[in-house]
Amino acid sequence: MLIGNGVSKLRKNVGLKIGIFLLLKGLRMLTLLVAICLISFLLIKNSPIDPIQAYIGADMLKVGPEQREKIAEYWGLNEPVMVQFLNWGSALLQGDLGNSMTYRRPVADIIGERFLNSLVLMLTAWILSGMIGFIMGVVSAMKKDTWIDRMIKWYCYTLASTPTFWMGLLMLIVFAVWLGWFPIGLGVPAGVLAEDVTIADRIEHLVLPAITLSIIGVANVALHTRQKLIDVLSSDYVLFARARGERGFTLFWRHGLRNVALPAITLQFAAFSELFGGAVLAEQVFSYPGLGQATVEAGLRGDVPLLLGLVIFSTFFVFAGNLIADLIYYIVDPRTRESRML
Repeated sequence: MLIGNGVSKLRKNVGLKIGIFLLLKGLRMLTLLVAICLISFLLIKNSPIDPIQAYIGADMLKVGPEQREKIAEYWGLNEPVMVQFLNWGSALLQGDLGNSMTYRRPVADIIGERFLNSLVLMLTAWILSGMIGFIMGVVSAMKKDTWIDRMIKWYCYTLASTPTFWMGLLMLIVFAVWLGWFPIGLGVPAGVLAEDVTIADRIEHLVLPAITLSIIGVANVALHTRQKLIDVLSSDYVLFARARGERGFTLFWRHGLRNVALPAITLQFAAFSELFGGAVLAEQVFSYPGLGQATVEAGLRGDVPLLLGLVIFSTFFVFAGNLIADLIYYIVDPRTRESRML
C-alpha cells in the first residue's frame, strides 16, 4: 500500500514538473515568435524591394500613380510601418493570416497546400539521414583507426562544409541531365492533370531532392554517434564484457545501442532548423513546390503577409523539433530536469 502511494505521488510530481516545463517552453515560444515576426517585418519594410512594383509585375508601365496609390491603400501599404504591423498582429489574433500579394490567395491555404509537399520531402530526408548517419557512426566507431573509419570521417567532414544548393545542382547535373534517370525538377510531371498523377510519379520527382537533403544531414549524426560509441566502448563495463568474450555486433547490441540511440534521436529532432533551411535551398534548385520555394518567392516579391505566415509556421516547426528533443531528455534522464527548468 505504501509502495503504491509512493509511486502515485512520484507520477504526480513528474507530471507537475513536465507541465511546468511545457508552460515555460510555451512562454519562451510566444516571446520568440513576437520578436521574430517584428524583426522579419522590419527587415522586409527596409529592403530595396518595392512590393507594389512586384505586385504589378509586367504591367508596371500601364499603371499610373493614382492606381499605384489605390493598390497601396488596398493592401495597407500607405500606413506607417508600426501601424501596418499592429494591423497584421490584430488580424493574426483573430486567426487571419491575410492574403498573399503574389498568389492572390489566403496565406493559410497556401501554407496548407505547400506544407504537405514539404512534409513528405523533409520527413523522407529526416528518416534517411538519421538511419544512414547512425549506421555510419556505429561502423566508424567499431572500426576505429582503420581505413573505413578514416573514409567515413572524411566523408562527414566534407559534407559538413558542402552547401545544399551546390549538392543539389551536382545531383541534378549527374542523375537528371547526364544519365537521365530522374526528372529535372517539379513535384509532378509537367502537363499532366492532377487526377492522372500517380504515386510512382511523385516518388520519382521526390528522389533527388530527398537524397540531396539526406546525404547532407548524415554528418552530424554520424560524427556524434561515433564519438559517443567510442566513449562507451572504452568504459569499464565494456572492457569487462570483452574479457568475458563478447565481440562485434553482440557487444554493440548489449552495451552500445541503448547508450548511443537516445543521443542520436534527440540530435535528429534538434536538427529541424537545419532540415528546414536545407529544404528551402533544395526546393529552389529542383523547383519543388513546397514551403521553401514559397518562402523565396515571398522574399523576392516583398509579399509581407505570406512571408510572415511562413516565418510563423517555420518557427513552430523548428521549435517543435527542439521541444521534442528537450522533452525526451527531460523524461528519460532525471539529471537534466533541474537544469532545464532554469
